[in-house]
Amino acid sequence: MTRLHLFDLDGMLLHGTAVPVEISRQLGLDQEITTLERAFVARRIDSRGYAQHVRELWSGLTESHVDAAFEGAPWLRRIRVTWAEIRDRGEYCAVISLSPSFFVERLTTWGVHAAYGSRFPCVPLTEPVDPAGILTPTAKVEIADRLCTEFGLTRADCVAYGDSLSDAELFGTVPISVAVNADRHLMGLATHAYTGRDLWDAYELVRHAR
Repeated sequence: MTRLHLFDLDGMLLHGTAVPVEISRQLGLDQEITTLERAFVARRIDSRGYAQHVRELWSGLTESHVDAAFEGAPWLRRIRVTWAEIRDRGEYCAVISLSPSFFVERLTTWGVHAAYGSRFPCVPLTEPVDPAGILTPTAKVEIADRLCTEFGLTRADCVAYGDSLSDAELFGTVPISVAVNADRHLMGLATHAYTGRDLWDAYELVRHAR
């Protein structure tokens, strides 16, 4: 039986942080991104409003900043080993994140079959953000369905890994899910839970689960 493993990024593959936070740190905007993150978590702004605010913050963003954020981020251990194992088993893996696609798509070099993020203008950000390209939690389910069609699978063949309420809709549509360093809301929706900093150990919980 072939499966599709769906991974979140912010707070999950990135331990205790998010892509916008790591990029903003490179720009010296720690306080500004903290304020924006609080507004988003408190649901005072949605993902599209968040993206527009971030675009304004990142007026000085360069590829060097993005490189430094990617290389210096606190990634979980053994991500590439886990994805290589999934590929070796003849299964599929993908990352779906609300964060900017110009960062998320770099993960394809680590062995993931597909990586989807919110569509931002190219760096440097000289164009405005198109709200239609900003992903929502519902979009995670829609992308998962498209990937299932591409790979000849169904939702019943999927395993989801996430950490927060933005993963709740996806968790509700798949039979197996792993809450990784998750908040209490998502823990109650998951079939498995993992606390730690090694993706392989989270994957091991469902490696043979059917």
